[in-house]
Amino acid sequence: IAQAIDAAIACFKSAVGLAASGLIELLESEVFSRRATARMLSKFVLAAWLLVAPALADLQTITSSNRSRSYWVHAPDDFQDGKTYPAVIVFHASSKLGFNIDGFAMEADVRLSLPLVPTAYSPDRYFIYPNGVGGVWAGPSYGNVSVAEDLQFVSDLISDIKSKYGIDTKRIYATGLSNGAGFVGTIACSDVGGQFAALAPVAGSFYTDANDTDCTPARSPLPILEIHGGSDKTVFYDGGQGEGGLLPAIPTWLGYWQQRNGCTSNSTVDSDSGDVHHTTWVCGGKNGTLQHWKVDENGHDWPSKTINFDMMAAGMGPQPIEANDIVTDFFDQFSLSD
Repeated sequence: IAQAIDAAIACFKSAVGLAASGLIELLESEVFSRRATARMLSKFVLAAWLLVAPALADLQTITSSNRSRSYWVHAPDDFQDGKTYPAVIVFHASSKLGFNIDGFAMEADVRLSLPLVPTAYSPDRYFIYPNGVGGVWAGPSYGNVSVAEDLQFVSDLISDIKSKYGIDTKRIYATGLSNGAGFVGTIACSDVGGQFAALAPVAGSFYTDANDTDCTPARSPLPILEIHGGSDKTVFYDGGQGEGGLLPAIPTWLGYWQQRNGCTSNSTVDSDSGDVHHTTWVCGGKNGTLQHWKVDENGHDWPSKTINFDMMAAGMGPQPIEANDIVTDFFDQFSLSD
């Protein structure tokens, strides 16, 4: 009961903060640009969403590295006792929401799953949305804990969900956005990555893998897919100095993984319009173990053919790809028994 009360209070505080922020933007804006208006509206909608969060979602807490940590759980919509299901762990972007609400906001942002509303992806999967300390995952200079501590949290989280839920231990996956995607890259370079069947960062800020000097994957090949906007102004496609340190160019980072996975060849398919480029590599004799999607005109967001909250906040319109389809289809190709 105490945990439910804490979650309700946290959600209420976050909702009030978001609504106040949106109201300030409304009062201070003399001209409503598309980006400003979308960002303001997304804050109001998310604020309303957070008010009902405690009744709709399952917040779990564990102790990791002597610190209380938490994560949100969305069970399969078609859950049946006695069955096991794959689990997708989704790491949020850096956030200032706090109050252990960032993971729930990520669920609302990208719509892989939704409380009370089944999606095309949620009938037969667990979706796990962990909360970073202070809304940030380790890696950038503005992180609040060490890389080792956040990696330990992931390991402890996996142990916890295995003990509490019907998880298919051979089909645990990781995806994330921006700072969360960068942390997925950090996981891939660690022993913890060996617990995942495949990983799919989106718009990743790979601070801990900028120079290919500190990466020891648990196995090779390790299935990885990355999605990035060619017009990303936050995590530049061509790399450079980011808000939290040096970032690799995305083609350079993919080159690191081509070597680590022992890939022998690659091919690229361009869309008819010429603005989407899908590259696959043959690694360990299997085509598609390493993949990349580049969307030339997309910015820093989780791309979708229909606008989601994250795209609204980024001021982006509908995109030619559906990241949710791409990520879940990729995951479905791999298990730890492969």
